[in-house]
Amino acid sequence: MEIRNVAIIAHVDHGKTTLVDCLLRQSGSFRENQQVAERVMDSNDIERERGITILAKCTSVVWKDTRINIVDTPGHADFGGEVERILSMVDGVVVLVDASEGPLPQTKFVVGKALKLGLRPIVLINKVDRADERAFEVQDETFDLFAALDANDQQLDFPTLFASARQGWAAESPEGPKEDMAPLFDLIVRHVPAPKVEADGPFTMLVTTLERDPYLGRVLTGRIETGTVRTNMAVKALGQDGRVIEQGRISKLLSFRGIERVPVEEAQAGDIIAIAGMPTATVADTICVPEVDAPIQAQPIDPSTLAMTFSVNDSPLAGQEGDKVTSRMIRDRLMREADGNVAIRVTETEDNDAFEVAGRGELQLAVLIENMRREGYELSVSRPRVLYRNDPATGQRLEPIEEVVIDVDEEYSGVVVEKLSLRKGELQEMRPSGGGKQRLVMHVPSRGMIGYHGEFLTDTRGTGVMNRLFHGWAPYKGTIAARRTGALISTEQGKSVAYALWNIEERGILFIGPGEKIYTGMVIGEHTRGNDLEVNPLKGKQLTNIRAAGKDDAILLTTPVRMTLERAISYIGEDELCEVTPEAVRLRKRYLDSNERKRQSRRAAEG
Repeated sequence: MEIRNVAIIAHVDHGKTTLVDCLLRQSGSFRENQQVAERVMDSNDIERERGITILAKCTSVVWKDTRINIVDTPGHADFGGEVERILSMVDGVVVLVDASEGPLPQTKFVVGKALKLGLRPIVLINKVDRADERAFEVQDETFDLFAALDANDQQLDFPTLFASARQGWAAESPEGPKEDMAPLFDLIVRHVPAPKVEADGPFTMLVTTLERDPYLGRVLTGRIETGTVRTNMAVKALGQDGRVIEQGRISKLLSFRGIERVPVEEAQAGDIIAIAGMPTATVADTICVPEVDAPIQAQPIDPSTLAMTFSVNDSPLAGQEGDKVTSRMIRDRLMREADGNVAIRVTETEDNDAFEVAGRGELQLAVLIENMRREGYELSVSRPRVLYRNDPATGQRLEPIEEVVIDVDEEYSGVVVEKLSLRKGELQEMRPSGGGKQRLVMHVPSRGMIGYHGEFLTDTRGTGVMNRLFHGWAPYKGTIAARRTGALISTEQGKSVAYALWNIEERGILFIGPGEKIYTGMVIGEHTRGNDLEVNPLKGKQLTNIRAAGKDDAILLTTPVRMTLERAISYIGEDELCEVTPEAVRLRKRYLDSNERKRQSRRAAEG
């Protein structure tokens, strides 16, 4: 049977996972009466809740005697560590673009990687059933994007199909015929080359993704470059420098059939498979037979740009809401994550209870923290900080810069440009994008984007759409003004009282309601002024036997602002931490004792 390996590339929410659902159904991978979840490829809870793809996944369909291995890639640049490796497994890409929004930054990010590898794209313009579709304009914009990314003549001569994945059809024109996905299947078989592999050589495979299975242990996925592999075969793992990492036997060989992995006895060059039985080998290692000495070269990975400190939760409420609280448990979990996710780097600090975790962006680190709290972990995390590097030629300090693309109503474009300019952003492009909206393209330092998203949604009344992408390194842009408001800090421990909160309310915005657990040093709200203010949220009303002249006022509290995990991480200052447990996200001062806080601020001022 012939094989085609293809990846689907798209921006967040352009319909990639829905398209894969549709291809699985129409290829006969599901029975007529089989109950299948919508967006079947987004199997992770957080992926389903947020509607984004985080982990690259592989599936396989058979179309007219050809096995098509389809890889669903993440569209978010924070998970780009997945994308770079996946593209080395495939021989073609389907670039999925929204018929109204056109190509957006994440499309650009992955397409750039694919074109550099010499892959020939197929363009699929999806959602042509939208009322505001502009399919042919989007086709021209896609051509301009490819040209800007230095595509060669062959890549610029791309075939285009128009589709509605939701309605289940693809055709050569937006008018139809609106029948099925057969035109797309046929085009993949025709346009994507068969894998260039040596069927007769010794077995070699580059590991591109890694996961842990409760029964099989570490499962390594990749494409067989040469030869044939069988179960129980003796193999070894080579690092990128050619040294032997381990030797062992393949205990289980799994091939993709529909959305399931099924055990097989053997697999040939060109196929994408998963193997178990190698306890040490990891991503970018080469699995091969003992006589092979040279590893397969792997793609270099973009550097981490942000770091956060994960530490043991030492608040007075520690251990009350989670069951995994020790530094050893947190360390083992972080090392496991770094094992399977090459875009995350974990280093131990001088303090035995804290670890520095570096990643691509706030979203990637927030997803890791969210996963940990759901697994029962309690921890404290610091504000994200940017990782700098020095220019080897000049010794100048460089910082990461992001390309920020914003679609916003014209009336709000002024305030967005003003706010990002204060954060050292530089406007690159400003043009109307139809429907009374403007598209702004700005280059902003990564540290300037920390904590901006909430402010952006407020400034644009929730109508703006912002997309970010790592652009490159540039000389340090100077200091950026930090949060201008102080914090309301609790001086007591217990459960908050409505009467006390009613009196505190005039001093600022509250983050808690009545009857919630609080402790000394916890941040319970935002002060209206620039300084921190210590308040007592437990102070009840003084009761006497003399009745007041007027009736007691009914206490009506304003609804508190609830901090989501991402918002809390980007909101906290340098002297604050975010306490994360399975039940709550709380803000607190790094030093809970007020005298210790004063001592530390004096030291900082002297230093």
